[in-house]
Amino acid sequence: MLLIRTRSWACSLRMLTLSNPNPNLIPKSLPLQSPSFLILTNPNMFFPPKNSPHKLTFYNPFSSTTTKLAASDGQNGVVSESTLVVVSFYKFADFPDHADFRAPLKQLCQHLRVSGGIILAPEGINGSICGTRESVEKVISFIQSDERLMGLRQLESPVSPEEEAIHHGHTSSSPLAAGEDAPFRWDHVRVKLKKEIVSLGMPSVSPIEKVGKYINPKEWNALISDPDTVVIDVRNDYEIRIGKFKGAVDPSTSAFREFPSWVDDQYQPDPTQNQLECDNPSANMTQTEGPKLPPRVAMYCTGGIRCEKASSLLLSRGFKEVYHLEGGILKYLEDIPKEKSLWEGECFVFDKRVSVDHGLVQGTFKLCYGCKQPVSDADMEAPEWEYGVSCPYCYSSKSEEEKERARARQRQFEAFGVIGGPDKGRRPVRKVEDNEKTESPNSTVEISVAE
Repeated sequence: MLLIRTRSWACSLRMLTLSNPNPNLIPKSLPLQSPSFLILTNPNMFFPPKNSPHKLTFYNPFSSTTTKLAASDGQNGVVSESTLVVVSFYKFADFPDHADFRAPLKQLCQHLRVSGGIILAPEGINGSICGTRESVEKVISFIQSDERLMGLRQLESPVSPEEEAIHHGHTSSSPLAAGEDAPFRWDHVRVKLKKEIVSLGMPSVSPIEKVGKYINPKEWNALISDPDTVVIDVRNDYEIRIGKFKGAVDPSTSAFREFPSWVDDQYQPDPTQNQLECDNPSANMTQTEGPKLPPRVAMYCTGGIRCEKASSLLLSRGFKEVYHLEGGILKYLEDIPKEKSLWEGECFVFDKRVSVDHGLVQGTFKLCYGCKQPVSDADMEAPEWEYGVSCPYCYSSKSEEEKERARARQRQFEAFGVIGGPDKGRRPVRKVEDNEKTESPNSTVEISVAE
């Protein structure tokens, strides 16, 4: 009899990837949330015979080397590979019972080895998931089995081994959170319950009730080239810094929640000015109208979800013609060739790629793990740059104590491959004294497999 600790750093049943897995090999009584220890009366059930056509791979989630599931055909030894894909999706919907959807959705993702981040809220669903195409399609089908979530807006991207490597050192205050606002953690799935699937801070603004007009990428160039069109980038300042559409207005916001205030400051009349006009009836009547609203607004963001809320906000503020880029910048870069493109620079993305260029090829920017902002090669030559600690954009805002904590985190990651060290998240194993080892002939033995 063998006792395997299922949450051990060195060996974990959840880290075993059996190519072309046979469900009959898995014990029927094994729950999705496995206990701390699993008793195996027949250890060979998890280890195929020497000449078995199945391949057994030990998968370390802190390594980017295992990114594909391989299976031999058992005849000519040819190995087929199941390519991993990333699918980002969202849907605004009336979803008051969203909390009931969390447990079955997370269990399905864990069972299918699909990773990523998903947000559930009363206003719908938003997420990005990674896995084999077959597994991801099963998750998407399950989500759309609820008729309220049918017609998900989706965007698919391929995955390289480097992109599957996990992020490290992220915090809840990072610009990288779930969906478009969180770090994409490839080693597990997170299904979170929130008030909004994208945080504007205004529950009254609902794309379900009213939303702007979608413009596909092929028609986008003509729209934004019209001099009567005001083009607004609704992303944050650190995203706009590395790329935007030609002539686009930068609201200079550090978070999407600041966008409504920018709109009010930019286009709504000053209350004090209104009072002066009331006291002076002879004032020019055109002044009482406040700043003139543009005849036409075209908005864009990374994947389209923020524009849904932003366009709904502008319509509620009295704007008449509001358009937004369908599929966002990513769809535009995928569909429009570089020689015909009005995009300048690279597009910041919320995963390991950091930025992408035309054709969705990986860009040149890296990530500062001190502030989670994109940095160029030139930024990394600056004296303020320290890997895992600071960059020119956050150096002056960090105290020496914060920098030292960041250095400690970086040392932990370099030594153990995980923040907090190899024992983080599990109880330490009690050492067995020599006189205890011979007490019982039926005692179990804990085994581990070195990396």
